[in-house]
Amino acid sequence: MRADENMDYHLARLLILISHFGGPGSKGIDGITKLAKLDFLLRYPSFTDRLLPSRNASWPLGCEPNDNEREAVESRSIRYKYGPWDNRYYPLLGRLVGYGLAESFRGRSGVVVRLTEPGAQLARQLGQSEEWQVVDGRSEMLSSRFNLQGNRLRKMIYEALPEVIETPS
Repeated sequence: MRADENMDYHLARLLILISHFGGPGSKGIDGITKLAKLDFLLRYPSFTDRLLPSRNASWPLGCEPNDNEREAVESRSIRYKYGPWDNRYYPLLGRLVGYGLAESFRGRSGVVVRLTEPGAQLARQLGQSEEWQVVDGRSEMLSSRFNLQGNRLRKMIYEALPEVIETPS
């Protein structure tokens, strides 16, 4: 990961996302593929928007993608092994674990990650802040409508959004 990237932003976003799937005492998020695909849906709401009807879902009030998100160059994803920035997951998860905000262990699909109590508390505080409310609302919707196995998420995304896999990596 480049030093000039905003690591705090990525850590906060992942902390909030994981909190809706893997709090203390839960099974956690099983597999980097699942985490990456959920994060893809969180980071690129214009793509998620297209998947919502198939899941009988809609955006929570105030969490809909805005015009900037719909038209952003970043909405044109580039395919990687796990997601649009997959080489960052392990260092970011390592930091969350190192800070005592998350724990990881071996699961059926590889690495399982879930938050510790301090991580869950920080995620709640962030999610209640004005700056992070939309991310929190979107993460909550993803947990209720897209809590699928990583490979099933991947298949759904690639079938419904063929341009994601047609973009050269």
